[in-house]
Formats: sequence, structure tokens, C-alpha cells
Amino acid sequence: MSMRMGLGTVLLLLASSAATAEDVLSPTSAAADPEAFAACLAAIGETARSAGVSDATVAEVLAAIEYQPRVIELDRRQPEFTQTFADYYGRRVTQSRVDRGRELLATHRALLDRVQRETGVPPQYIVAFWGLETNFGSYFGRMSVPDSLATLACDERRSRFFTEQLVAALRIIDAGDIEPERMEGSWAGAMGHMQFMPTTFLEHALDADGDGRRDLWGSLEDAFGSAGRFLARLGWQAGWRWGREVRLPVDFDFALAGRDRARPLADWARVGIRDAFGSPLPPLDVEAAVLVPHGAEGPAFLVYDNFDVILRWNRSEYYGIAVGRLADRIAGAGRLQRPPEATGIRLSRELVVDLQEALSARGHDAGGADGIFGPGTRAALRAWQQAAGQVPDGFPDAEVFAALGLNPPEDDAS
Repeated sequence: MSMRMGLGTVLLLLASSAATAEDVLSPTSAAADPEAFAACLAAIGETARSAGVSDATVAEVLAAIEYQPRVIELDRRQPEFTQTFADYYGRRVTQSRVDRGRELLATHRALLDRVQRETGVPPQYIVAFWGLETNFGSYFGRMSVPDSLATLACDERRSRFFTEQLVAALRIIDAGDIEPERMEGSWAGAMGHMQFMPTTFLEHALDADGDGRRDLWGSLEDAFGSAGRFLARLGWQAGWRWGREVRLPVDFDFALAGRDRARPLADWARVGIRDAFGSPLPPLDVEAAVLVPHGAEGPAFLVYDNFDVILRWNRSEYYGIAVGRLADRIAGAGRLQRPPEATGIRLSRELVVDLQEALSARGHDAGGADGIFGPGTRAALRAWQQAAGQVPDGFPDAEVFAALGLNPPEDDAS
């Protein structure tokens, strides 16, 4: 069921309201009370006008907005299980995606080379982001971005963030970059070939084709140029790669793993780390960190500063490795020399909460019991493993859960 505000109602509320979205809504009031949603839109309209959006755009767009209960459902839905690295990587860095990426790299080579000259970002990385974000432009999302952002802005949980995004979307429409009916994207408001949020669009989107619009939906020149500019501004270092798969020595101290334990490449060479094929590491003047996303028995990676840049696009280490490896594969590299086994304990949120509480009870702060197996929980697990005489790889395997007195489900290949 949708909820549409009449233009007269919106204009009346715009004229009379100076409240913020958070002032006028409770978490469920928009769904229960159309007048509350109208009041919220009115408050956002005032904010948009204060940000320089024209009266005409505010009136036109807000009058057409519909409340979308489905967006709230998606926002509230938390996955019952988190993906293992093997599952995450296996679903994203597929041979079909590599093959398609290579075809598109060849097709758009001239454009991508131009982006590299202007930003320093090599073509294979732009194509890799494109592949992971929208499967090379085949799926942008079919939700109205104004509808989605308004629904989320008028929900108390993250009202301030999504109000900022909706105002930014109104500014994009007001600038003539796209018509409101064409502004489609994900349920959370990510848009176009590269799935930019509206504030990212405003700050980094580029009219690379010179047609007077920053069209990240219909222009690959604009989309690729904007992605390159964004990565360059995030700190991409031209001439350097993201990282590489490596081979660890049998006596490697896994307490040295983690992005917070970077050290010069020469130091890693001295402890016996070699490239994935067993050759010595190159004598480069660069700091690197060791990541073992699937534990001691899975692949190992050395990651450089450009990996941190990828994480500023998406904070997931799994995502960063997938982007880097997909880029490598598109550029001609082969498969992982030590692929992760497609089995492992499925980490439900409840099980992660139990793990976090067990670690905290033993003096290793996991950063709260939020059910998310993130860097804080991994670091706490490494610290406990080291104290308990286990391999401190930060990987929650059956031995970890048994030692902590927890009972995970059977190993599952899904």
C-alpha cells in the first residue's frame, strides 16, 4: 500500500512547518498516519529550500512521493546468517563475471584509458566496481529514489542521514541532471551504474561527456569518470595495486595479521612470506598488512594502501578483496592458488552475539554484542585465541566454539 500526498496538502504544510523530520515522526507514525508523513515531507521541503532547492522542484517532487512500506521492511530485515568468505567470494568473483568483465574492458578500453590518464585509476578496477555494484549496468534497482529516501527520512531510526540524502537528491533534480521519474535505484537510494548515494553524487559526479548533465544512469563516460574521480579523491595511489595473494610460512604468527598491523614489505619478506607461486616478494617501498579472511587454512593476502581506498567505498573487507581479485582476474590473472573451502560454520546473528559475550566475559572486548562479526570481534577473537594457545587467525571455527562452550550448527556448504 502506498501513500501519496496531494500537492495542495504539501504546499500548505511547506508553508506552515519548520520542524525537522525527527521532530514530527515516531518510528511507525508514517505508516499509520498520512498526516504525519505529510508533515515530515513538509519539514524536509523547508530544509531543501534552505539548501537552495527551488520552490518548483520541491513542490513537484514532494507532491509525487509515495510512502513505501517495503523499504522499511528491507531496512529492518537483518540476515539470519552471515556469509562465510568462501560463499561471499564464490558468489561474486565468478568465471562468468570475469569473462564479461574482460569483454567490456576491451569494448570500452579507450574510455577507460582516458579515465586512467585523468585519475590514475586503472581500467580493470573501474570495471570491477561496475561488475560488483550493478553487474556491469544490468541492474540499477527499480525503486524510486525520492520515494525510498523519503520513506527512510520519515522513519525515526536513521532520519537525519536519509533526510540529508533526500535533500541531496532534490538538489540533483533541481540542477537538471535527471528527471525525478528516472531517478531509480536501490531501496536505500544508491543510484546509477556505480550506485552512488546522492551526497556522493553531489560531491564527486562528473559531466564527462560534456552534455551539461551528470548522468550516472545513461552515460558510461559520466559513470566511469565519476568513479575514477571518487577513487582518486579517496586517495588512490596511481601505479600501485590493491594487494596480492601470498603464501605464508608454516610457522607464521597469525597474531601479526590484520589491517592494524601493517609493516614494510621487506619485513614480511624476512618472516618468510612469498607470493602465491612461491617466488620472493618484490622489493617495494610500501607498507602492507596480512589478511586471512577464511582463517589459517584459507587464502592469505597482503594488502596495500589502495585496499584502504576500496574500503572507503564499501567498508567490508570481503568486498575489498572481491574488488581487488575481480580486477586482477579481468586484467588476466588466474584463480586463487589457495581457494577457500566452501564449508564452514554459518554465523547467525544470535551465535555471533553469544561469541561476543563469551569473549567479553573472558576479558576481550568485542565492541559490544551487536551480532555483527566485524573487525572488533575478529580482533577480540585473535586476542583470546592467542591467550588460549590456539592459532590466532581470528577465524571462528568449530574448535573456537567448543573451547568457548558454544554450540554452533553443523558445518554447512551454503
